[in-house]
Amino acid sequence: MILTKSYKNKEIHYDDKIITSDGHEIYFEVKGNSSSTPVVFLHGGPGARVVPAHYDFFNPKLFFSILFDQRGCGKSKPFCELKNNNIQNLILDMERLREKLGLQKWILFGGSWGSTLALYYAINYPERCLGLVLRGVFLGTRNEIDWFLCGMRKFYPEAHKLLLKGLNFSELEQPTSDEILKRGSELIFSKNEEVSQKAANAWAKYEMSCSTLDYREREMSGNSALSLAKIELHYFLNNCFLKDNEILDNVKKIRNIPIYIIQGRHDTICPPFTALKLRNKLTNSKLIMVENAGHSAFETGIKNALIKSISEIL
Repeated sequence: MILTKSYKNKEIHYDDKIITSDGHEIYFEVKGNSSSTPVVFLHGGPGARVVPAHYDFFNPKLFFSILFDQRGCGKSKPFCELKNNNIQNLILDMERLREKLGLQKWILFGGSWGSTLALYYAINYPERCLGLVLRGVFLGTRNEIDWFLCGMRKFYPEAHKLLLKGLNFSELEQPTSDEILKRGSELIFSKNEEVSQKAANAWAKYEMSCSTLDYREREMSGNSALSLAKIELHYFLNNCFLKDNEILDNVKKIRNIPIYIIQGRHDTICPPFTALKLRNKLTNSKLIMVENAGHSAFETGIKNALIKSISEIL
């Protein structure tokens, strides 16, 4: 469906979809001057979605931006579908999208889980990458999953307490990450919609509340919470469908690509030491540590660094 077109300014804005052979329909939008540098936006989660504010990162006079909802997310269908939903198929969807738009190469722009997806795509298709802009690096390892589920309570104990309460743990329990995943599966994957939604809300609230430097409870409910919780849990249970250290072991394939790593100093969801680990493996990368910032892409320092970095790739 065409949303808007402005041939006078050579700017276009429309949405479309890709239908895969394994039962998924991938929704995407494009915006900007189609003759400008293409950049693909990779949202977080897994299980989040594209929102209009994401367009603010891309000057339409400089970039032809492509944003898509990953499998089971946002406007992609079937909603919350877990079948055939893995990182290998996500990068195939990206290739289908690139080919549909007739692009030879593009910039990859992703934060958190989006950084995982960007790195995995790049090590599989380095010849298709003009550069990478990564935020809040997540490498998809079990240690990082354990940190998110248990380690983060050292900084946000009140948020973690609410998560455990939402998953029906008692106040005296201090469950392991395996126990949280097991309980989360029982509730979030429940066929009882009320049970599933309540647990999903608690899961999503935990992540959202800890995403910025200034902690506060942030509610998330409805479909947004449901897809974030279900799909994230699905990926965590399967170690993000990656082998141990698969990304770090293969980053040598992208040592000739410009890479910018934007990291909040006080990011507790994806702590800075992971970004440093990646930087040490990639001498071609530039690590920009943003003081007074956490995990969110919309914190002022993070947003400014992202916009500056992507412009430097041009």
